Amino acid sequence: MALYLFSLIGVGIAGRIARKDQSLSDFYLAGRGMGVAVLFLTLYATQYSGNTMIGFAGKAYRGGYQSLVMVVFMSSVIGAYLLYAPKLFKLSQKYHFITTGDFIQQRYKNVSLTLAVVIVSIVALGNYILTNLKAIGYIVVASTGGVISFTQGIIVLSLIMVIYETLGGMRSVAWTDVIQGILLLGGVFIIFIVIQLEYGGMEIAGEMIRQNDPKTFSPPSWEEKRTWLSTVGLAFFGISVYPHAIQRIYAAKNEHTLKRSLQIMVFMPLVTTMFMMIVGWVGLSQFPGLDSNSSEQITIIVLQDISARIPIMQFVTVLFLSAAIAAIMSTVDSALLAISSMLTKDIYGRFAYYSDQSTLTRLGKIFSWIIMAFAVVLAIHLPQTIWRIMEIKLELLCQIFPAILIGLHFKHIDGRSILAGLTVGIMISVVLILNSDLPSKPWGIHAGIWGLAFNVVSVWLFQYFYKK
Repeated sequence: MALYLFSLIGVGIAGRIARKDQSLSDFYLAGRGMGVAVLFLTLYATQYSGNTMIGFAGKAYRGGYQSLVMVVFMSSVIGAYLLYAPKLFKLSQKYHFITTGDFIQQRYKNVSLTLAVVIVSIVALGNYILTNLKAIGYIVVASTGGVISFTQGIIVLSLIMVIYETLGGMRSVAWTDVIQGILLLGGVFIIFIVIQLEYGGMEIAGEMIRQNDPKTFSPPSWEEKRTWLSTVGLAFFGISVYPHAIQRIYAAKNEHTLKRSLQIMVFMPLVTTMFMMIVGWVGLSQFPGLDSNSSEQITIIVLQDISARIPIMQFVTVLFLSAAIAAIMSTVDSALLAISSMLTKDIYGRFAYYSDQSTLTRLGKIFSWIIMAFAVVLAIHLPQTIWRIMEIKLELLCQIFPAILIGLHFKHIDGRSILAGLTVGIMISVVLILNSDLPSKPWGIHAGIWGLAFNVVSVWLFQYFYKK
């Protein structure tokens, strides 16, 4: 595993050698030349991360069969992409976008709105990095039996990621994503097959769960159904506007390449999310009674049990751990690159417009190191579960969806209206998330979805009064 991890630095060096120039487009978008295979695998490796390998299995363990909604959760993201990605790609070719902020500024000509969208994106992506660094810490501790600590694992792997990213930018990130995407897909398939053979399949697991914890089979209440729909909404409106995913839309070689990659992505929830849900349910049948923190590691607990029963199956544990670490690294490096590009292009570059491309590129690399150091410190000390941190991130990202979708399809909407809606949506979401006297999910609906509803209503109300 160490050989694999340090080989990624070699990929970073190869990316640096392959660079064409010192421009932001070459560093952050790999020269806008990604083909179908690379684009699909980098999208796949970015979208399915430590949340999938660790967080989703833990969610299935705690939620029982009601967690099936996670499959729809991830499927909805592709539907959202298809609503806006092709049109956004055409505009990116015409206006040479690098970041989400570039589109917002070009469409609305409103600096305040652009900065607001960029700041929300940076906060949400910083949160995203935290969830995955926590997951990587859990994996390192379990795989080494505690010889390498949670803190040491996070620091070493973060250092590797920031080195290969600053060496080759998006080109290195995409090439490592190809390796990591293949590892992830292979690892998920193999662990699914192994647990089916070792534990007797879903029928036996289901019967054991029914005996140990009958409530996991009970039909959901109306409030739980509303929470299901709200969860799907978080993915549809939140995950689909990940800034690092939008950069991959910009980086596609052409529109056909983009559409073909998204068509393949449609099938991935069934062979990734669904398989990890099953791991969580099998873990629930075999190891009932785990608390919230312990359930986060249910995938590793299952693998350790299989290795103890059949020593020859230890290779499965090694493969899975490699796949999990690969998945996490592919997500963290992408989010880090996106934050670096927004700080460089949308914030510093907007006020230091006299800086040339090579200077901005060097500054972006410095930002990457600072951001990663800050994220490592927070990941080590924050106590929340991976799933809860992920929810908070999506509740914030939901608020920028109207700025993108309305901006692409409704030409008469003014930037001031979008800014007013964004402000209202964020305020409502943050109040519901942070105020302990209020329910975090009023009427079973996430704070971010409530914020989004008021966001959209505010956009149209403000637009109406502006026209008046």
